[in-house]
Amino acid sequence: MNNKTFLVVVAAIIILGGAYYIRTSEDQAPVSISNPRNTAYQIDGQEYLLVNGTVEKETAPGSASKDTVRVFGEPVVGDLDADGDTDAAIFLVKNSGGSGTFYYVALAMNENGTYRGTNALFLGDRIAPQTLEIHEGRAVANYAVRAAEESFAVSPSIGKSLWIHFDQANFEIGEWVKDFEGEADPLRMSLGMKTWVWESALYNDGRKITPKRQDAFTITFKNDGSFSATTDCNGVGGKYTTTGTTLVFGQMMSTLMYCEGSQESDFNAMLGGVGAYHFTSKGELIFDLKYDSGSAVFR
Repeated sequence: MNNKTFLVVVAAIIILGGAYYIRTSEDQAPVSISNPRNTAYQIDGQEYLLVNGTVEKETAPGSASKDTVRVFGEPVVGDLDADGDTDAAIFLVKNSGGSGTFYYVALAMNENGTYRGTNALFLGDRIAPQTLEIHEGRAVANYAVRAAEESFAVSPSIGKSLWIHFDQANFEIGEWVKDFEGEADPLRMSLGMKTWVWESALYNDGRKITPKRQDAFTITFKNDGSFSATTDCNGVGGKYTTTGTTLVFGQMMSTLMYCEGSQESDFNAMLGGVGAYHFTSKGELIFDLKYDSGSAVFR
């Protein structure tokens, strides 16, 4: 090969290489880790690493079914841990190929310019996220839900707000109840003061049941003697009566959707077994089950 031919070949390689680099750079823009859309979040005990606001993950190794998680709307930024930098609150939505569309809220904490995602709090199935706000150094998620007896064909119309507490020591978030942070006064607490979230049920035969899906099971007491509840499948509603600290649920009804692996029957059986209630200085609602058979904790 003479010198002229050699120079032509080298020039061609440089041109093709440059064209490939330009094409690759256009197709695959660099991912910034200084963005809450590009970090990992914990959802129902599983880690989902988002890239440009989305991720697809097998529901089980080798499974054809996949979970898709994506950012819903735009993150809202502000200082959420009082360290002077900019953190973010974010809505996440998860689909697993079925009819459910599950919404969550999470935080992305700024650690020296890099965002680190927290666990995500479950808001509901096919709800209507509204806005994210920051008040008093805390994130607030505003969204709309349906009444327990309403079908998914009905548009969500009941407004709710969830205040979020960030636990720096454990790097996790939970619901913050205004005026009941830290030591609570059980004498000031009431059934109707908030929506209660089921944490666990402990039975005297040694069984302990905890929800697989965080924050999926809730109960709300209304002043007219009715209650509504959410589960990991159907909505539940009915009546309740109290005399002193005794509590009895009755006329319970639920929608009839079937969900494989649901813990709804455990939750409903627990409600049917409630005989009394009391509050704790931790801000908890405790259901005492009949015949001293156990207790259930709500927060």
